[in-house]
Amino acid sequence: MGVEWSMIQRRIKEKMTENARSLRSNMTDVERILWRVIRDRQLHGYRFRRQHSIGPYITDFVCIDKKCVIELDGGQHQNRIAYDEVRTLFLQKQGWQVLRFWNNDVLNHLDGVISTIVTTLTALPPS
Repeated sequence: MGVEWSMIQRRIKEKMTENARSLRSNMTDVERILWRVIRDRQLHGYRFRRQHSIGPYITDFVCIDKKCVIELDGGQHQNRIAYDEVRTLFLQKQGWQVLRFWNNDVLNHLDGVISTIVTTLTALPPS
């Protein structure tokens, strides 16, 4: 039975990795906009990963050093509020700070989004 469970876990991890790769290859326009600003330690030297899996979820962006997740929410998230709340609660229980921004905020108020991210990261202790 232990062997079967480890095989199932390996398949799940492989599927998550495959999904994350696919999401990285097919980023939304809004994700691309934010990624251009935060990639390659451009944002105050903080390193971000995109489409990073944490438990059963694939997050949009994470700063591992500060255990901070950045999620971008489009119109489809209005119908998934309960799911997003469960997801956020799971991440918080794992010790992650979760920042959520609407796509419109990134498109229309990018400076404010970046300011919020920097303020949060600066206040968080190293993981």
